[in-house]
Amino acid sequence: MNRIALETKRLRLYVASQVEMEQIIERQTDEELRKAYQEMLDGYLAHPERGEWYAIWMVTRHDGVQVGDLSFKGFNEDGSVEIGYGIIDEFQGQGYATEAVKAAVNWALKQAGVLRVEAETEPDNKASQRVLAKCGFVPSGIMGEEGPRYVRR
Repeated sequence: MNRIALETKRLRLYVASQVEMEQIIERQTDEELRKAYQEMLDGYLAHPERGEWYAIWMVTRHDGVQVGDLSFKGFNEDGSVEIGYGIIDEFQGQGYATEAVKAAVNWALKQAGVLRVEAETEPDNKASQRVLAKCGFVPSGIMGEEGPRYVRR
């Protein structure tokens, strides 16, 4: 699989290797996140031709410090991809999520077959909703498992 890397003003986003993903899963103490990361790795291994749509993407500053991660939750036949993201607590509130999501979404919308990017946030996660708004997402009017869904075309 092609190791994709995106550069922004302050960040580098890249698809983690299988080994990196396995290490992330091993170190994860939150059982829910551990399960989510394992699902990403499983999707990555099951779809090597489209692994970037399932993998963990590392979000690092240019000095190599990891500030968070993101992922797409598969590639859907209807042309939609869903993005999920998280920034490590100590780096929140510095614009990293907006910068990373904007870069990843702009990349995704240039890929063959991608018509829209979707996201879902918990109803009270105002910070995440602001990130999505800054990245051009609008509410879709659909309520997902975690909360309201948003779309960017």
